[in-house]
Amino acid sequence: MRLVKVLVVDDSAYNRDAISAMLESSPFIVVAGTACDGEDAIEKAIKLKPDVITLDLEMPKMDGFTFLRWLMKSMPVPVIVVSSRADDKSVIRALEFGAVDFLAKPVKHGSSLENLKFELVEKVKKYSRLDMDRVKSSVELLDRSTREKPAPIGWQAPESGMADLVVIGASTGGPPAIQAILTRLPADFPAAIAVSQHMPARFTQFFAERLDKLSQLEIMEAGDGDQLLPGRVLIAPGGAHLTFQRAEGGIAAVVQDSKPADKYTPSVDIMMKSAAAQYGRRAMGVILTGMGNDGREGMTMIKRLGGVTLAESRDTAVIYGMPKEAIDAGVIDSVVPLDRMAEVILKNCTGSRK
Repeated sequence: MRLVKVLVVDDSAYNRDAISAMLESSPFIVVAGTACDGEDAIEKAIKLKPDVITLDLEMPKMDGFTFLRWLMKSMPVPVIVVSSRADDKSVIRALEFGAVDFLAKPVKHGSSLENLKFELVEKVKKYSRLDMDRVKSSVELLDRSTREKPAPIGWQAPESGMADLVVIGASTGGPPAIQAILTRLPADFPAAIAVSQHMPARFTQFFAERLDKLSQLEIMEAGDGDQLLPGRVLIAPGGAHLTFQRAEGGIAAVVQDSKPADKYTPSVDIMMKSAAAQYGRRAMGVILTGMGNDGREGMTMIKRLGGVTLAESRDTAVIYGMPKEAIDAGVIDSVVPLDRMAEVILKNCTGSRK
């Protein structure tokens, strides 16, 4: 593996030194330079041409958001936000601007610091060869989707075979993709939606709040007993799993605690299998960008029970791993580019239009 050049951007000298030491603990990473604010980061990025940038968001002179806007327009490079938990809401905005992932600065030392080092090194290596054209396209689509408000469709009860629940799974690159889809769906969308996005605890709350402000749908972080209703979107809580069970008045959410052995949280497979069990052929599975194979088993069960299955195409997925796993398993009805995903979902959920 070739050496990965990293630019570390943080206004704290202590954090710059600490992050640099973590990165250079790997023989495959070299810290090409550090920067103390956005203006300094622009100069260093032009001069050093890093493969990956770690970025703090709150900085003097020029903050991380302004730097991100410049970077995505001028010389797109994978950016990993390294943020304090006080900046959770800011992290969600940074993902909209083109950051590919984030890590929370630990509030304690010891094992928390070691965990951060391991995750940071792995993410830097993983994203060093990312196709930034796809990231840039996702940001541009997200910008258009946020500005264009979809018109009401007018709908009747879904016909036989139409979906009553859409379950969406994603990982890396998922937040902007999910936002681009949900902001293109109308307020009278005729099915319920549930989303599992690989994300730590607390971040999903701010993700749901941000989506609710931008979309015409009702979007919330899922809690036990929340009803699955047309036009309502439930976001699986970070660090937990979202499942469903029959309850008085319909089908409701059940949040399950994750286990230390769980590879993915929230798990797309667990959510999709539960959706298939409750809805059968009236479930629709949508698998978006992400690394790994989470969602493959869930999509297989939805397909086996007669539901509809959609996967994001290679052309638009920031990371093609999760869609490819489901496609290679032979369980996908349609492979759809991100800019058409909302349209295809809508066609499979609406009955005859008025």
